[in-house]
Amino acid sequence: MNSKAKTPDQYYAELPEERKKIMQEIRKMIQKNIPKGFEECMGYGMPGWVVPHNIYPAGYHCDPKLPLPFMSLANQKNFIALYHMGIYADPALYTWFTNEYKKTQTVKLDMGKSCIRFKKAEHVPLKLIGELAAKMKPKDWVALYTQSFIKK
Repeated sequence: MNSKAKTPDQYYAELPEERKKIMQEIRKMIQKNIPKGFEECMGYGMPGWVVPHNIYPAGYHCDPKLPLPFMSLANQKNFIALYHMGIYADPALYTWFTNEYKKTQTVKLDMGKSCIRFKKAEHVPLKLIGELAAKMKPKDWVALYTQSFIKK
């Protein structure tokens, strides 16, 4: 469900009432914990956090005009999606997250390569999302990204 919102604030204001509170709580938890240097912006119709061009001038290899994406949050038709590129690129981070999730939740983890899906607001592990957001600094993400995704 791509949004036409131009800013994250506009995106969250336009959310359906039943998703607005939890989406804003997730956003606040990420903003509270994400390391300095990441910037919140809109990309691909959803709000997210990126490594800006002033830190990584090369930008995203798929479209260098765009900053390097890191995390995104989206309201989908049947779930809330949290995208975290670090989980996709770092097997140790993936293992940490999946193990910690099992400790905090009774519902099965619904996850793709970088997408974590939450069908109900009460199943969103806010504290764990905050811990996940804090795990990687922009310089660490750039190093992992260039090692994993940039062809030599």
